[in-house]
Amino acid sequence: MMLITGATGQLGSAVVRRVLERTAGADVAALVRDPSKAVDLAARGVSVRVGDYDDTAALDRAMAGVDRVLLIAGNDPQRRVQQHQHVIDAARRAGVGLFGFASRSLRDIHTSKNTLMGDYFETEERIRRSGLPHLFFRNALYLDTVPLYVGGARVLDTGVRLPAGSGKVAYALRREMGEALANAMLDHGGADRTYVVSGPRAYTFDDVASALTEVSGRSVRYTRISDDEYVANAVRAGVPEHLARRFLGFYSDIRDDQLDETSSDLATLLGREPATLPEGLREVFKL
Repeated sequence: MMLITGATGQLGSAVVRRVLERTAGADVAALVRDPSKAVDLAARGVSVRVGDYDDTAALDRAMAGVDRVLLIAGNDPQRRVQQHQHVIDAARRAGVGLFGFASRSLRDIHTSKNTLMGDYFETEERIRRSGLPHLFFRNALYLDTVPLYVGGARVLDTGVRLPAGSGKVAYALRREMGEALANAMLDHGGADRTYVVSGPRAYTFDDVASALTEVSGRSVRYTRISDDEYVANAVRAGVPEHLARRFLGFYSDIRDDQLDETSSDLATLLGREPATLPEGLREVFKL
């Protein structure tokens, strides 16, 4: 039986969908905080196990009868590493045979300016030290999140205005990542492995603007702005200044090509080529 944590979240749901396409619900367990969001999973025979990453007793109960676990990262940056440790410890106590972790793709954690990325690599190290057989999935930036960065549908009128320079990102769709992770967890029978779950090509925001022009039929341009202009714009939009300045670490990483790592792993795990940039943008912008 495979346990998927965060099973009603966006990535977790994508994993569960693919697992249920390939195996019976009786072979799947889902760790959720709110069982009302998993009624459809229960109806398909999935064992819905209620708990969170801070509830060690619930985690022990969730591991009952489980031989494979996929950990979807927690959302609390103040407690994330310790919460992940609780899941690792519970898996060790249960004698789990394979532990997967949805990590993040990054060129060099030591030079990253995004303070939130360290949690993922610290978790990887803790999994290694645990001795659990493991798979690490270093996921690229979700193509699905591009609308959040560029202002949603308004980008077709305003253009893209970001402090990302000419940096490139190897985007991939969340649903295809979830499918790939599910396939890897179901099919794995060998040694520990790290996958880079990204597209085969990395793109600048000039490329994003060009693809939006292609799929929308509207002229979209990318304007490189300064960090100060980005913060000022974010504050005018209602974002607290301290959060806007924290986001600059993310854009600094893009400028520094920290998120441009490409790989054939996603295509291999899918058994097909992933969506192209125009195809993905058409989907996420509903164009």
